[in-house]
Amino acid sequence: MHFYPAERIGLFIDGSNLYAAARALGFDIDYKRLLELFAAKGRLIRAFYYTALIEDQEYSPIRPLVDWLDYNGYTMVTKPTKEFTDAMGRRKIKGNMDIELAIDVMEMAQYLDHVVLFSGDGDFRRLVEAVQRKGVRVSVVSTVRSQPPMVADELRRQADNFVELLELEPQIARSPIHREERLAAQHTAHPDDHDES
Repeated sequence: MHFYPAERIGLFIDGSNLYAAARALGFDIDYKRLLELFAAKGRLIRAFYYTALIEDQEYSPIRPLVDWLDYNGYTMVTKPTKEFTDAMGRRKIKGNMDIELAIDVMEMAQYLDHVVLFSGDGDFRRLVEAVQRKGVRVSVVSTVRSQPPMVADELRRQADNFVELLELEPQIARSPIHREERLAAQHTAHPDDHDES
């Protein structure tokens, strides 16, 4: 990874995308270690985590993770999922956080030297390009080692740096001792893993 000690760094984590990438690679992320890793690379200004929440459930499996992150250095950006029935009569849950993430990146760009985007979503290519025109470097964290690869080729090409998530595993994975203590959210898919059409 290419960071400079005096750089102002902002982390922007697409929660469902990062969860899916780590799951595809077979490890769980220790978010405390992830924060410490990037805080050691420069001046960490803010770490945003984006996820949709199923509001009408008695117990949301991602709620313990959201609460922990909120108390441990992350800025949480959440919204309720929307439920709808598609043309085939299937129940779908929608919880796309792309707009929220894009707005925050654009608003924060003037305060940052380096944006670290945890997502492989090709829709973010134009966002990366726009931020680069403001003089901000952008690193994308995702994976090409999964089948299929989780990062869109156009996003990877646009980024100043591509960071392979699998190469970060030794530094950010939950230790094997804690695997049986995984947060309930890591046992159940994020609500925004579902169809986003």
